[in-house]
Amino acid sequence: MAPMKLDIITGERRVYSDEVDLLVAPGVEGELGILPHHAPLLTALKPGELRIRKGGQDEYFAVAGGFMEVIANQVTVLADAAEHSDEIDLERAETAMRRAQERLAQRTADVDVERALASVRRAQIRVGVARRRRRSTGIGGSPLM
Repeated sequence: MAPMKLDIITGERRVYSDEVDLLVAPGVEGELGILPHHAPLLTALKPGELRIRKGGQDEYFAVAGGFMEVIANQVTVLADAAEHSDEIDLERAETAMRRAQERLAQRTADVDVERALASVRRAQIRVGVARRRRRSTGIGGSPLM
């Protein structure tokens, strides 16, 4: 099957632009699998992992929500924020997750619980995407999956 064109764009930059065989995106109602020649679609995305398959190889991105449009074999992801798994510093992401969890656990009067929960979720996504890359590529001595 012929591939489809995919663009992942944030307010700051074009994160990805290429032809792909499959896209799995975190839709607000659940994961969405998009194959070439998918029916037209416009949907909101929630924070989560975005997976791209091209030539039998998978690539992973952490996205912080946004929108996705599918039309005429072209997929456009307009993300609030997006990072390729290679761009995520695992140690830094784990530190950010611990800090966010500590803020949530303290629950002092000045802590916005909803905002703290969102921070924890974003950090968990980034850590998960970075760990998946390490497992799939064997980086850092982790076994290959």
